[in-house]
Amino acid sequence: MTELIVYSLLFLAIIAHLVLASIMYKRINAHPSLSFHEKNRWRLRALIFPAYFWFAFQKKK
Repeated sequence: MTELIVYSLLFLAIIAHLVLASIMYKRINAHPSLSFHEKNRWRLRALIFPAYFWFAFQKKK
């Protein structure tokens, strides 16, 4: 039973990570003042730690 709980928590963490990364991707693509290289840099950061870099991206804007 504990295995099922652990696996379900890991699955929810992965889903949350993917949702946050996709939201950040949409915001990055919609930002007109970023250059191509800056957008790529922010996209890579979104894949690593989307929640942390979301706040850094909001602060930069």
